[in-house]
Amino acid sequence: MKTQERLDNHIRASLSTVQGLLDYLSESIASAANKLADCLLGDGKILACGNAGSAAHSQHFAALMLNGFEQERPGLPAIALSTDTSTLTAIAQDHRFEETFAKQIRALGQPGDLLLLYSICGQSANILAAANAAHDREMTIVALTGRDGGALASLLIESDAELRVPSESAARIQEAHLLITHCLCDLIDHRLFGA
Repeated sequence: MKTQERLDNHIRASLSTVQGLLDYLSESIASAANKLADCLLGDGKILACGNAGSAAHSQHFAALMLNGFEQERPGLPAIALSTDTSTLTAIAQDHRFEETFAKQIRALGQPGDLLLLYSICGQSANILAAANAAHDREMTIVALTGRDGGALASLLIESDAELRVPSESAARIQEAHLLITHCLCDLIDHRLFGA
């Protein structure tokens, strides 16, 4: 396959995945944005986490909440649980890697807070433990997933939201998660601060 043909196939696949968001997830994204905004309006905070590229998405989301998205506004309380390497490695060393996010959630999470989870497959032990810890702390969960949602999908309860990207490709799922993140940030800003 020629380089240009391969490139064109990647772009077409990405466009198809984004079209799937419009066709299947638009209402769910709007509903999830309202959950996030309700948390903030209720003086809650958002804790965000994920592994690898999903960790980067959680950090990006927290940065956009704290610093601003596309308009000047006060910072909003959001914490990415994947940024403190001393904490992550201490928990992984002294306990288990599975506890890297759950232990932080049990320490920082309060009823009324929200956990924003990013996971391509929904199978990572530390993501599943994070979901359980959030429920133990009476927190709502918004989960950005892909594929079949994995074991994470079965842990979510009625008050939670799952935004499952209709794709099997890790790259396409991550691209869609970034777009969803930007949509969530815009909708939160619009709800809290107007146009």
